[in-house]
Amino acid sequence: MHPKSLLAWLATLAAVACTPAGPAVQLQASLPAEHPTRTPADAPTISPTADATPPPAPTLTPVPKPNIGIQGQFIDPRYGDASIAQAAELGVGWLKQQVDWNTIEIRPGEYRWEELDHFVEQAQAHGFKILLSVARAPGFSRSEPVEEDGPPNDFALLERFAAELASRYRGRVLAYELWNEPNLRREWRGFDLSAEQYVELLRHGASGLRRGDPSAVIVSAAPAVTGINDGENAIDDRVYLRALLAAGMAEWIDAIGSHPYGAANPPDERVSDPAHAATGYNDHPSFFFLDTLEDYHAILAESGVDKPIWVTEFGWPSIDGFGDVETPGWEYARQVSEADQADYLARAIELRRERTWLGPMFIWNLNVAWLLGPEPAQSAYSLIRPDGSLRPAFERLRTSGE
Repeated sequence: MHPKSLLAWLATLAAVACTPAGPAVQLQASLPAEHPTRTPADAPTISPTADATPPPAPTLTPVPKPNIGIQGQFIDPRYGDASIAQAAELGVGWLKQQVDWNTIEIRPGEYRWEELDHFVEQAQAHGFKILLSVARAPGFSRSEPVEEDGPPNDFALLERFAAELASRYRGRVLAYELWNEPNLRREWRGFDLSAEQYVELLRHGASGLRRGDPSAVIVSAAPAVTGINDGENAIDDRVYLRALLAAGMAEWIDAIGSHPYGAANPPDERVSDPAHAATGYNDHPSFFFLDTLEDYHAILAESGVDKPIWVTEFGWPSIDGFGDVETPGWEYARQVSEADQADYLARAIELRRERTWLGPMFIWNLNVAWLLGPEPAQSAYSLIRPDGSLRPAFERLRTSGE
């Protein structure tokens, strides 16, 4: 990215207000400023755009995809159960749900489990495996303003919470991702960006999870694909991953998290290709799905680490059919049609077949447009339209294998 363009882009990001599902300042060049690397679960309340009536269920039997998952907002008595049923119609084997630590541990040692209990029960009833992504320390644990996201001042508090969480869902929740995109300032407020500090947080969180459920799979927090490496707002994800491994991260985890978003670039394109389908965000490897995965695999090999890479978020945004939606900073969503979105998701899943070092892959996301309407940037990734109808990507995935 040209330096002047980068500065303008950062200024745009700084002006973006925090949405219920998105960051106050998003520093991913490959994602919109309001892309929810925190999911709709981060909001205290989310009101669907119209009502909680679920979209009509498809009538065809979906093709099973046991190693593919989807992330969505599945915790809410109004629409959570309907969303889980919708996910079942895709044939995916996993659900991913963001766990807001700050909405569960409301005071030190006082927990509110009811909604998460219900989600786990319903997900199991539909035969899903579950990945919980833990983020957002409660206000009592931090000196920063509560509206700012970051880790607790005392990392041992995460260890305590993780032990409670894993113990409660022992044998029922199969995997946990500890934190989210810690190479971004907006996810790591209260501390300087530091791979070494994240590994220390991970050590505490993993120790708690192991104590609560020794058999649980622990996934490291996926770095954001930024295209930026200023050390203050963001650290380049490749640089950050190398630093994580040098700090001993592999000792504490079973799998490496990855968020290989591709802007408007098809999943099998590489930055080194002589021509590109997209007219922008095509000059840095962080903007390419396959480059990110292959680079991570190479970095692990260089470090002598033999761990699978779990794609805990991936997707392509399209505002096709959304009407007059502003897209400053994420104009690439205008270059992805609904048909492209369907094709890119299916092709990305096909790429997994040739790469045995990849673990489960989780699509971002199922239903955020239906819940929040067309305006937020994250809605462009949704498989369900704001009016509740199914996008072509939903139909394509339902009939595709892995």
